[in-house]
Amino acid sequence: MKRTLYITDLDGTLLNEHSRVSERSSAILSDLVTHHNVLFSIATARTPATAVELMSCVPTPIPLIVMAGAAMWDTARSQYVNSVPIPENVVQRVCAAYEAHGVHPFVYRNHGGVLHTYHHPEVHGEEKQFIDDRISTPYKRFIITSEPYTASSDPTLLIFAMNRFELLEAVQRDIVAAHIPCHSVCYHDIFNHQNGILEVYAHGVTKAAAVTRLKALTGADRLVVFGDNLNDREMMQAADHSVAVENAFDEVKAIADEVIEPNVTDSVARWIAADVERNR
Repeated sequence: MKRTLYITDLDGTLLNEHSRVSERSSAILSDLVTHHNVLFSIATARTPATAVELMSCVPTPIPLIVMAGAAMWDTARSQYVNSVPIPENVVQRVCAAYEAHGVHPFVYRNHGGVLHTYHHPEVHGEEKQFIDDRISTPYKRFIITSEPYTASSDPTLLIFAMNRFELLEAVQRDIVAAHIPCHSVCYHDIFNHQNGILEVYAHGVTKAAAVTRLKALTGADRLVVFGDNLNDREMMQAADHSVAVENAFDEVKAIADEVIEPNVTDSVARWIAADVERNR
């Protein structure tokens, strides 16, 4: 029997309308991992600051893919593994591209397993809420400084901003046009499509590369992934079988091998349980 690794995105895919893992999904996945030795993990743009707490209701003995593949998080040891930092000269060029459009990004630097997250003192409403929601996590420390990009020599894993989608698209176009050696992802906020998120990682960092690496690390023969947003497309194309939830963007559903019910119906957990049963 083939050993399958199941990997799901979080927001809009595994998480429900309250941005949580439901009790039903938690019960299904916990049973599969604990009693059936199912290989299960996540691939999210989130950092451990929120991902670890969200997944605390499900056993995760294999690493979590965080920051869209820039690193994995070993929950048992509470540390990053397989991280891929952005070269410092690239950090400076990317930050200059943001600043040219009046955008102050968050710069995520790994400081001994804690993300030191730098930002300019000018903080707009959504950014302030973002900080307030994560201020008490042990996995992230916010550092507000007028020189956020030169304040530390710790390795940078992510440069991230939230703003109007069109503005961030323009920043991304400049990054691409300048041939800055990095990987950038710009996508709509699932809660407000007028807003967007722009993430910049080291060259070669993708969810696709990370899920492929985790498949090899676990010795799995088959990889099944679940997603909803544009930043899930590459990992879906890298999978042996890709599944989109009904609420996914049309572009995601178009490339998926299968479309299932929306995220709010525990569809991911139920699909995995049924697949495990089919392949016994």
